[in-house]
Amino acid sequence: MTTTTRPAAGSAADLMLGDDAVALGALHAGISNAYAYPGTPSTEIFARLIREAAAGSAVIAHWCTNEKSAFEGAIGASLAGRRALVTMKHVGLNVAMDPFVNAALVGLGGGIVLAVADDPGMHSSQNEQDSRCLADFARVPCFEPATAQEAYDLTREAFVVSERLQVPVLVRLVTRLCHERSMVRTAPPEPPKPLHKAGPRQDWVLLPANARRLWGELLALQDEMRLANEASAHNRRTDGAGRRGVLTTGIGRRYFGEVLPEMTARPPHLHIGTFPLPKDLVRAFAADLDSMLVLEDGYPYVERQLPGLVPSRCKILGRESGALPAAGELNVVNVRAAFGLPALQLHESVLLNVPARPPRLCDGCVHRDSYAAMQQVIADLGIGAITGDIGCYTLGALPPYEAIDSCVCMGASIGMAKGASDAGLRPAVAVIGDSTFLHSGIPPLIDAIGHDTDMTVLILDNETTAMTGGQPTALPTSRLMPVVLGLGVDPAHVHLFSAHPRKVQELAALIKQEIAHAGLSVIVVQRECVQAARQRKKHES
Repeated sequence: MTTTTRPAAGSAADLMLGDDAVALGALHAGISNAYAYPGTPSTEIFARLIREAAAGSAVIAHWCTNEKSAFEGAIGASLAGRRALVTMKHVGLNVAMDPFVNAALVGLGGGIVLAVADDPGMHSSQNEQDSRCLADFARVPCFEPATAQEAYDLTREAFVVSERLQVPVLVRLVTRLCHERSMVRTAPPEPPKPLHKAGPRQDWVLLPANARRLWGELLALQDEMRLANEASAHNRRTDGAGRRGVLTTGIGRRYFGEVLPEMTARPPHLHIGTFPLPKDLVRAFAADLDSMLVLEDGYPYVERQLPGLVPSRCKILGRESGALPAAGELNVVNVRAAFGLPALQLHESVLLNVPARPPRLCDGCVHRDSYAAMQQVIADLGIGAITGDIGCYTLGALPPYEAIDSCVCMGASIGMAKGASDAGLRPAVAVIGDSTFLHSGIPPLIDAIGHDTDMTVLILDNETTAMTGGQPTALPTSRLMPVVLGLGVDPAHVHLFSAHPRKVQELAALIKQEIAHAGLSVIVVQRECVQAARQRKKHES
C-alpha cells in the first residue's frame, strides 16, 4: 500500500513505523510520562519510547500491570500538570474504560493522549471492536490518521486539543498503519510542561454533586468539538465528477487512492480524520449526491450515522449495506469490487504439497512441560473443565496438546473455572500466565479464596510477557508466591514447581494431588522463557 501524503515541512524525513511516528509525536509534544500494557499491534509505540528514554530522553516510560493502571498513571501525571501518553490495543481499552470515561470529567492539567491500536481482521486479537465507538461513548475527540506522517502530526495536535478542552483525546490506529514503514518529517520538539498541581479540587473529586456539574460541562463541550471539526484541515472535501460520492475515514483514504487512477473520472470525495463527525460538512457534501460509498476500516461507525443526515435519495453504501464485507480489513480487492472495477489479474500461483505449519510453542518452552503433564492428568482422571487464558500458552489448545477448553479474555480462566466448579463441572483447572495473572487474575482468585472453591489454578510463570515480545512482568518470580500466599490461599495447597522435561511425571502427580483436594489450590510452574533467556544471555555476553 502506497503512502499518499507527503511529509510536512521540517527536518529531514526518516523511515519509520506508524507506531514509531506516534511515539515521536508524543515525545516531541513534550510528554513527561508514558504508560502502557503490551498488546499487538500497539507494542512498538512503547518499545520506541523505552529506547528513547534509554538514549537519554527525560520521559518516564513504564510498562504497567494492566491498561487500567496505565491510564490512571496518566491521570496522575495530568494532575501534576504534565503531558502523558497511554498506549494499548483495542481490547485493552475495555480494561481501561473506567478511568478513561471519568477522565473526561476532571479538569485535566497536562494533556492526555490515548493511542489505541485496533486490529481489523483479528491478526492477533479476539475481536474487531472499533475504538471510535468508545471515544464517542466517553464524549471525547477521536483522531484517525491515514498515514504515518499524520500519526505523528495528529498525536502532537491531540495534546493541544486535550489541554484546550481539558479532556483526553483518543488517537485511533489500525494494524496496517501501525506496522507500515514510510517517510515521516518531524518538527522541533516542545519542552515539557512545568510541574504544577492542577485544580481546583472540586474539578477532581467526582462526588455526585461535582460529577453532575462536570457532566453538564462535558455535554456543553460537544458542540465546540464538532464545530472545530467542521473547520479542521483533517476533514477535507475534494470536488469531482458525477453524483456518486466517496467518504473515507483514516486509512480508507489510502485504499481509495490506490484505485483512483483506474477510474474514468474522479468522484466527489470527503475525508474525515477527526471525530465527532462534522455533520454540516457531511450534509453539504451529500446535498447533490445520489449515492455515497463509505470506506472505513473497522465498524460501519460513520455509515450508521448517515441516515437522516444526508438526503433520503442518497443511497448509503458500505459495510452495513453489503457493498463491502461486514468483517475483516479493507483491502484493494474488496475496495475495487465496491467500485465495480475488474478484479486484479494475479500471477498464477504454484501449488506445492507443503505440510501445514500452525503456530506452536517454541522448542524448549516451559509450557510444553506443563501441557505434557496435563495430558497425563487428563488421561488418568478425565477433566471437567480446563479454562485457558491469553498468552503463548493459549497454543495449548492446538495439537499435539489440546489441553485447554477455552480462551475468552485476560484473566477469564480463573473466573470461568470458579463458575464451572460452582455449577458442578469438576474437576476444574484454570491455566494462566504470570503477566496475565497480575493483569487481571488476582480479583477472580480472591473470589475463589473467599468461597474456597473446589478448583486448581496453574500459574505458568516464564518470567516475561512473552507473546508480545518479552516485556518485563510487573513483579519478578521471587515476588509472585508471596502475592498468592498474601491473598489468603491455604499455604498447604500452594506450590512452586521448577519445570523440566525430566519432571513431567512429577508435575502430573502434583496436579492430581491438588485436584483431589476439595478446595482451592494453586501451583506456580516456573522456568524462564527460552526466548527471553537467549536475549538475556546475548546482552550479558
